Amino acid sequence: MCGMPQQPPVRSIPTSRSRRPDASMSLLTNVMDHSLDEGYAEAAARKKAAGDGGVPKPLRAKLGLAAGLVLAALVVTVGAAQARIAAPAIAKEREELIDRIDSETEAADKLEDSVDRLRDDVSARQRAALKAAGGDSGQADLVGILSGATEVHGPGVKLVVDDAKEASTGAGGDARETSGFSDTGRVRDRDMQRVVNGLWQSGAEAVSINGQRLTALSAIRAAGDAILVDNKPLVPPYTVLAVGDGKRLSSKFQDSADGLYLAALQENFDIRTRISVESDLRLPAAPSVIVRTAQPSTETEKGTS
Repeated sequence: MCGMPQQPPVRSIPTSRSRRPDASMSLLTNVMDHSLDEGYAEAAARKKAAGDGGVPKPLRAKLGLAAGLVLAALVVTVGAAQARIAAPAIAKEREELIDRIDSETEAADKLEDSVDRLRDDVSARQRAALKAAGGDSGQADLVGILSGATEVHGPGVKLVVDDAKEASTGAGGDARETSGFSDTGRVRDRDMQRVVNGLWQSGAEAVSINGQRLTALSAIRAAGDAILVDNKPLVPPYTVLAVGDGKRLSSKFQDSADGLYLAALQENFDIRTRISVESDLRLPAAPSVIVRTAQPSTETEKGTS
């Protein structure tokens, strides 16, 4: 039987590459596969690597504030505990200091009382020595007054000497260095020396400055701008009391060279002075007077000297 001739199978030649069923949804697929932007992904990775743990900033701020408050409370608590511990020790030290001050004050008071008793005893012995050396009581009293060993009262003059109102310490150009005066308006020790010497020469029987009795052994010196009398500082105004014939003493002093010197200080350098005649002045005794007795020299002493 003759059959039909066998033909080879026909292969279909694709005209183009076959497409995926979801090829038309590639953009949606990419969005689903990569839902986080690459930049955000990198930032999240960095935070995770830094240990941030993804804690929100407000929460981190609250946690930091809480930690600070806990730390502050801890510091205050520790400080208060230390203060309570140290308080008894401080109180004890304070009480010890108060006790020491009270003890030293009491000791100083006792020493002052002892000094006063010794001063009274010295004064009594000096008066007794003056009476023994002077013979009669009248002469002994005169010697005591002239030496400053006894307090005196009677008529005299009161002379007040004070710095100028606009006195200054000055810096160079001191007129006293050449002419014996000062352009600073301050009273100096040599001014008071001249005032006292002028009063003695004018007939004063006893002199004091600011309550400080002067004797033949007294010294008026300076320490900086301060005036010292027998090493005790004086504060202006300087009040000079002189016992004697008041009117005569005042007139004679103002006409003397030292009185004119004081008037020149007042006129040229505004140093303030005021003199007045007083009916009754009271001058204290000198705090310490050394009584010396002159001894006649002998021929033997001359030969051995």
